Amino acid sequence: MKIAAIQSDIAWEDPEANFTRLRPWVAAAAAAGAKLVVLPEMFACGFSMATERIREDPGGPSTRFLEHQARQHDVWICGSVPEVPLGEARPYNTLVLASPHGQVVRYRKIHPFSFAREHEHYGAGSDHITVDVEGLRCSLFVCYDLRFADEFWGRAEQTDAYIVVANWPERRRVHWTTLLQARAIENQAYVVGVNRVGHGNGLDYSGDSRIVDPWGEVLAAAAGGETMLIADVRPEVVRDARAKFPVLKDRRNT
Repeated sequence: MKIAAIQSDIAWEDPEANFTRLRPWVAAAAAAGAKLVVLPEMFACGFSMATERIREDPGGPSTRFLEHQARQHDVWICGSVPEVPLGEARPYNTLVLASPHGQVVRYRKIHPFSFAREHEHYGAGSDHITVDVEGLRCSLFVCYDLRFADEFWGRAEQTDAYIVVANWPERRRVHWTTLLQARAIENQAYVVGVNRVGHGNGLDYSGDSRIVDPWGEVLAAAAGGETMLIADVRPEVVRDARAKFPVLKDRRNT
């Protein structure tokens, strides 16, 4: 299957402007044959701590946008949303994955970014999510989660591709690109890392999105502009890598 990573700029706290920006990109991804389309973290508003302004209920505008795009273009599509679960006070940074058949899957970011005080405004999730997308087992992660290798290790046996959406600042771009490649190599799985570009709330974002294969080879990469990456991703490549160089069987739980 083909995966499309859409590296976009994000209009600050302006969902409608971002929906307008993203529609032609999603259409182009579908026209290119992509079956899974990945948008950046907080694709509709940017990495804002002003949750009183940007928070959404389940089924809010951002989720409806994803659902509509999935149906319209017959694709799976995901991006994170500041979503408040029913009955709770605070939102979670929630990676929402919508299928063309109406299924919606949610992963709540397990590691809020305390350096930016995210933990003071957003709840922390507790459950890992792996989804079968057209025969490809995809495990979902958000930005800062990338720094915690044990979380990726724990999902490796069930994972063909790790999906990591981000608003990762340019000043730490080397960390981003290095960790994406490391997670692919150590878990012998694809890693799809999608970061935003542009400027938001005093920070610059360089993109540097990547699709990395189970051997650590970069299949597609982007620099600092709005663009779309597309790569063929096949579960049999994961199985072949693990059979030829069986690292996972030598792991020990500590």
